[in-house]
Amino acid sequence: MTRVEIRQRRSAIGEKVSARRTLGALGLRRTGQIVSHDDTPALRGKLRRVAHLVEIKESR
Repeated sequence: MTRVEIRQRRSAIGEKVSARRTLGALGLRRTGQIVSHDDTPALRGKLRRVAHLVEIKESR
């Protein structure tokens, strides 16, 4: 399965509560932090909600 690296590039300060909770569900706590997840439809839905805050890089 393909892995996806997600980097938080913008702060969640001033964002809606749902966006902050989505970042938390992804495992992101601070700007610049990188996490890796399996690429699933549920993950893609979460990324769509916070696309303006994160940077996505596909890896193997």
